[in-house]
Amino acid sequence: MNLIQFLQDLSLKGVKLWSDGGRLRTGGSQEVLTTDVIAQLKQYKSEILQLIRENPDIAQVHPLSYGQKGLWFLWQLAPQSHNYNASFAVRIYSKVNITIWQQVFQALRERHPLLRSTFPRLGEQPIQQLHQHQELDFLQIDASSWTEEELHNKVVAAYKYPFNLETEPVMRVRWFTCSEANHIMLVTIHHIATDGRSYNLIAKELPQLYQAKLTGIDASLPPLKHSYQDFVSWQKELVESAEGERLWNYWQQQLAGELPVLNLPTDKLRPPIQNYNGSSYPFKLSEKLTQQLKELAKTEGVTLYMILLAAFQVLLYRYTGQEDILVGSSSSGRTRNEFASIVGYFVDPVVTRVDLAGNPCFKDFLYQVRQAVLGALGHQDYPFVLLVEKLQPERNPSHSPIFQASFILQKFLESENMQKLFLSSEKALVDWGGIEVEPLVLGQYEGLLDLLLEMVEEESYLFGLFKYNADLFDKQTIARMAGHFEILLEGIVTNPQQKVGELPLLSETEKQQLLVGWNNTKIDYPTDKCIHQLFESQVKETPLSVALIFEEQKLTYSELNNKANQLGHYLQNLGVKPEVLVGIFLDRSVEMVISLLAILKAGGAYVPLDPSYPSERISYILADSQVSVLLTVEKLVDKLTQPQAKGQEVICLDTEWGKISQENPRDLVETGVKLDNLAYVIYTSGSTGTPKGVAIEHRSLTNFAQVARAEYQINNQDRVLQFASISFDAAAEEIYPCFISGGALVLRTNQMLNSVSDFLQKSQDWEITIWDLPTAYWQEITRQLKINSLRLPQLLRLVIIGGERALPLTVKSWYEEVGDYPQLINTYGPTEATVVATLCKVTAAIAFQKEVPIGCPLANVQAYILDKHLQPVPIGVPGELHLGGSGLARGYLNRPELTAEKFIPNPFDNSKLYKTGDLARYLPDGNIEFLGRIDHQVKVRGYRIETGEIEATLTQYPSVKETVVLATKDNLGNQRIVAYLVLETETTASSNPEVSETEQIKKLKQYLKERLPEYMIPSGFVLLSQLPLTPNGKIDRKALPVADVASSLSTEYVAPETQKQKALAKIWAEVLGREQVGINDNFFDLGGHSLMATQVVSRIRNILNLELSVSKLFENPTIAQLSTDIEAINNNINLSLAKRLQTTSNNQEKREEIEL
Repeated sequence: MNLIQFLQDLSLKGVKLWSDGGRLRTGGSQEVLTTDVIAQLKQYKSEILQLIRENPDIAQVHPLSYGQKGLWFLWQLAPQSHNYNASFAVRIYSKVNITIWQQVFQALRERHPLLRSTFPRLGEQPIQQLHQHQELDFLQIDASSWTEEELHNKVVAAYKYPFNLETEPVMRVRWFTCSEANHIMLVTIHHIATDGRSYNLIAKELPQLYQAKLTGIDASLPPLKHSYQDFVSWQKELVESAEGERLWNYWQQQLAGELPVLNLPTDKLRPPIQNYNGSSYPFKLSEKLTQQLKELAKTEGVTLYMILLAAFQVLLYRYTGQEDILVGSSSSGRTRNEFASIVGYFVDPVVTRVDLAGNPCFKDFLYQVRQAVLGALGHQDYPFVLLVEKLQPERNPSHSPIFQASFILQKFLESENMQKLFLSSEKALVDWGGIEVEPLVLGQYEGLLDLLLEMVEEESYLFGLFKYNADLFDKQTIARMAGHFEILLEGIVTNPQQKVGELPLLSETEKQQLLVGWNNTKIDYPTDKCIHQLFESQVKETPLSVALIFEEQKLTYSELNNKANQLGHYLQNLGVKPEVLVGIFLDRSVEMVISLLAILKAGGAYVPLDPSYPSERISYILADSQVSVLLTVEKLVDKLTQPQAKGQEVICLDTEWGKISQENPRDLVETGVKLDNLAYVIYTSGSTGTPKGVAIEHRSLTNFAQVARAEYQINNQDRVLQFASISFDAAAEEIYPCFISGGALVLRTNQMLNSVSDFLQKSQDWEITIWDLPTAYWQEITRQLKINSLRLPQLLRLVIIGGERALPLTVKSWYEEVGDYPQLINTYGPTEATVVATLCKVTAAIAFQKEVPIGCPLANVQAYILDKHLQPVPIGVPGELHLGGSGLARGYLNRPELTAEKFIPNPFDNSKLYKTGDLARYLPDGNIEFLGRIDHQVKVRGYRIETGEIEATLTQYPSVKETVVLATKDNLGNQRIVAYLVLETETTASSNPEVSETEQIKKLKQYLKERLPEYMIPSGFVLLSQLPLTPNGKIDRKALPVADVASSLSTEYVAPETQKQKALAKIWAEVLGREQVGINDNFFDLGGHSLMATQVVSRIRNILNLELSVSKLFENPTIAQLSTDIEAINNNINLSLAKRLQTTSNNQEKREEIEL
């Protein structure tokens, strides 16, 4: 025990020390002032006298409670913050004596010593220092010339002014005089010296003290037999006792395992370091609902608090989908009566953990909550700060530890006038000890948590306040949440036996909007013709117009139709009819397009196979689809693996066309094909690695083609570039809407993709008006437009993109370079929903949003966003996107079980829905925001992460061209994030070969650290020359190389190199009690906690003469990171009281070694 701790311990035991004419005097009980203690006081007499001379109140040192230590640390973390300023303000409509009010506050501080304390450091420890003669911080301000708005702003500014806990009073009073009988009294106390109960005490005592001073009669306040220090002493003894061990064992069991981080859907990106800008949204429950809740509580044998807490936990479950929920609440901390009348910081969080797995009924869940609450309250005396230190949860400056949401219920009694100053939801005049006052609502709430629900039980109704972090949520989102909470409560009292996942959440208006309003897409298109018949109708309208262009070849509508008819008759003679599958194994060519139309005309359905596919995939598709006929050309036959042996008729169009051309060129009439017959089967990659055939009927294709024609306004003047492989359903978007509109389809060549400039030039030469491109290729065009000042084709009027997420930065760049012409349309649609299900026409407003939506459902398409219980989720809440309507596929070919799994009964009518596996949410304007694949969501160290957010941040780095972020497992089975990167050519081909990959990655990490929470920063980075793509142009995640995560996560000891690193390592080792600390060791992983962090910062200040904020250690938890960051820190030396006191001794090391 060092000298500081020695003095603290004596003070805690009631020993007083003072200087009397240069002599050290002591006072205390003989049990404490033992022979050994007196000997030590004599030994360090000179040092103690020096301390007392520097500060007469120095002997009045006391340890902090655990709660105070936590607040002191938070103040150290953000000393300029007002987050823990606790204020109350009243408007006084009376003539008052200001001088007497000053005396009143002085008397209040004499009665409650904590209000005249400061909280400096002695050595590395925070202490509470009581001051016998501390000047009252009372300021009268003339506000007579201010408007009400100015007055309010000034009052709020005064309340938010930060405290300096080390040197300034913890209480201040600002008196705003508007007129002789119109004043505002603002009392602000730092939370370290007060809590809600304390403010109630102060509000009761102030008018009594005022009347006493006014009349000269002593106030009839009961004497205080105990002090806050008695509480500190009791708490310390409790923690160190067997009872304390029992309490700790309970919490250790309750909070065992990985602690989940609440993942509420936010409107804004979470800052890397938690900001505390808060706001609140008030709401009120009706008298009827309030009474029903009370009756339910009585019936179920629970309290109203338990009912409301359970409902809040269900709300969080429905918003997040998380079953393991941690919610905090406040306990008074005054479980002993002797502390009831003391002003101080007693309140302490308790946490309840519940499990909603299995979708229990609310009544059963309520019983679980009852048990959790009783357990928490029965063990509430264990300090929460100590709990955090011992549990050592994953610490991250972007979140609060243990829990991120809290619930409070307060009871309001009409008879209690004092409570009206704090709790009443109504503005009303209150008789405050003979003074007429009105509560002044300051809207105090700093977003210390993501979300806090505070309920107040008034006489006949419940008043609520959702307090939220305004850096995360918009007001309209919280307003909707309040409405959902009320509806949830109504559902609970109506049927407490209902399962929690099925309780009502949405208002009828919102449900109508989500299920009907935004899905009211019905448009009647002709349903009597299949897609080839619509083409034949167009042939009759524009027979001589050019329909197809490929290199030097051109076919008119009439010529194309005749050739397709001839092949169609030929196929019909081979037995092709409805439900018969015909394979197409052709490169992009005129014959390819003829074949598509011919198969449809014969009544069959086509199965496209891209010749670039691996032979294994081609063989699988042929075997699985059982095509009866395969169309190809002679040069491709060798790529096939004995198809004849499998019963397939192979037709080489180039060698057999002479025979085919003898067929009738007229339209086929008697085919028997109907709208519910198959049009094509396209194979897509399966999650098991085996392709699955998606079977699309004519009805779906016909609907889509007509919808696309209308949406894209395609006409006979358009020239549409056919870009995609026909094995990708985007080809259907390019071909069929064009052919039923009279436009010309232009087939691209492979040489066209040699470079972006070649692509643009060919598009210009061919007078292309519509591009339909994979998003990845469009992003490359956008990049090249900016880098090389390229120009778009002159006649280009429309650019359709789709296939994967459009990066916001690229869309913004496109809009800056191109503007709103040509029109950019962002589309979304799985193959199972026939090409496109939703689209968004990008405007200037959308182009500059944080995310580009996928828009609204197309005509005759429904888009529902549902939770896992198939309940519609609220606006802004993520769920799985389900699609319905005319675009749905029949199912998967020969896969009835998979079809039943993915194409489910529509819970809202008698149709089917397709489960996309995509995560999405509705925005308030009705647009849908795509959030990524559900199976791309990962959970790392308790945090649920969408890798797309990391990818979006990475692509904003100037030298990153492309990126994919995946989750992988390290050698210990822990989930880790890995980023695969393609850098700009200029970067990778740097003229300075000394710039290593390590240096580039180091810069990238620093960039990410400034923009993302620490848990979202990849553990490994892999640089590639290019990302692997599937034949459809999407990124092939399975083909990415395995990352060596283990090497990048190595925890082997790495010795410090620089003098600064060596000094930091020595400090860390001393504080953590370890022999050595490597530069890559994480401070918190080694057992460091918040108060140890303050010790590290204190020693850095003393040894390295560096002023470092505690937050820097949280942001840089390794010596390697911290030593780098220190270079950028202002090296101003600002020694605190701790430094001055520590240096008064010439032999600090000797003092630290003294043992009692």
